[in-house]
Amino acid sequence: MQAHEAQGWISYAITAVIIGIVFAVRWRRMSVVKPLKLERLWVFPAVYAAVALYMFVMYPPQGLAWLFCALALIMGAALGWQRGKLMRITIDPESHALNTTSSPAAVFFLIAIVAVRTGARAIIGDGHALHLNAFAITDMLVALALGLFTTQRVEIYLRVKRMLETARVR
Repeated sequence: MQAHEAQGWISYAITAVIIGIVFAVRWRRMSVVKPLKLERLWVFPAVYAAVALYMFVMYPPQGLAWLFCALALIMGAALGWQRGKLMRITIDPESHALNTTSSPAAVFFLIAIVAVRTGARAIIGDGHALHLNAFAITDMLVALALGLFTTQRVEIYLRVKRMLETARVR
């Protein structure tokens, strides 16, 4: 039994190291200014929505899993809206060109999401307590990501539209 527990801790340690490396790279890239193309914000959520729709049609959730998927979609939407609000967006006053940089709060927000997911996985385990299987959990994660990606882009779009209107008035 002790060997099994040691393997569990080793897998958690390896996961923590990988996540740490990913976030360190994201932290270094945080100061990089990237152009924001307002007309392209819809592309990624649309492609992801098509993939999610395909998954839900080909492998539909069963029974109570639909409710959990709806809750995950709502939770993802709330998380996406918050993450969109954390993005730094600047407008060049002369050309009205849009630029974005990641904020430290957005990186910490991602860390918090990963921590909550890891904690939920530890609490829920394999999903048998909620009568869920691996497919249902995957469906819930797909719904969560769909809500997150879509509402993040919607919030950015609405904020940029307001910023552009203000910039054009000046």
